[in-house]
Amino acid sequence: MGMYHNRPLVQDLRTMKARGEKISMLYVQTKEEAAAAAAAGIHMLSIEGRFFDAEMREAAGDCFVQVGLPYGGWGALNGVFLTTAEDYLRTAFRFSSIGGDAFYCSASYDIQKALADNHLAVVGHIGLIPSYITWTGWRAVGKTATEAEALWKHTQMLERIGVFAAELEVVPDRVAKFLTENSSLVMLGMGAGKHADAQYLFTEDVCGYGVNHKPRHGKIYVELGPKLKAIQEDRIAAFRAFRADVDAGGYPATEHTVAIKDEEFDAFLKSVKG
Repeated sequence: MGMYHNRPLVQDLRTMKARGEKISMLYVQTKEEAAAAAAAGIHMLSIEGRFFDAEMREAAGDCFVQVGLPYGGWGALNGVFLTTAEDYLRTAFRFSSIGGDAFYCSASYDIQKALADNHLAVVGHIGLIPSYITWTGWRAVGKTATEAEALWKHTQMLERIGVFAAELEVVPDRVAKFLTENSSLVMLGMGAGKHADAQYLFTEDVCGYGVNHKPRHGKIYVELGPKLKAIQEDRIAAFRAFRADVDAGGYPATEHTVAIKDEEFDAFLKSVKG
């Protein structure tokens, strides 16, 4: 994958953490979003496995790409659920072969360790973890001393098993600061305050076209929602006009039709009618 030689490596991200340099990170779903992030100089992208392929990797340019491996009932790949360490390894190796730089995994410690033991860059998850939401509900995690201590123990375990980074989601800022400063993990903060190593947002929140609940940490930089709505309305109008044109016999017209000379068509008819 030499064509992407300018993109950061894990070592570069660790160096940025050590120097206190901020890392920008976006969640993207389309090639257009990935290409825009690359053109803007965004450091890291998060791309779910179901959206990641060679074209997405090419569109992502020099961005470091974290590929999301699905867990449980969340986002099976091609209808297949990953359950064993072997499933996760096979999937991560496949994504690695097309340029995945790191692999988000919220499965059990033993599965995350299996990935790390095979020298893959693994990203864990600390705080509000959507795939575990039944145990916490949709809320900040770590607002009590007991919960904050559990987050610290989780952080230490991720370090021990070889995970290199973690999404740090909806955690109180002072707790996030402690975890970031006292851990070698590159902390990818989403709603975790300014002290996390990276600031991570969803493209739909940055661009203002999200249809989901807007989180407290979301910030709209350009309001694309109305523009995209207008484009969709124009698209529908064009499709309606096309159907009406077809129904009325207006399309195709002469300029849309391939002609044949009379003598050639007459010869054709004569040949087939004998």
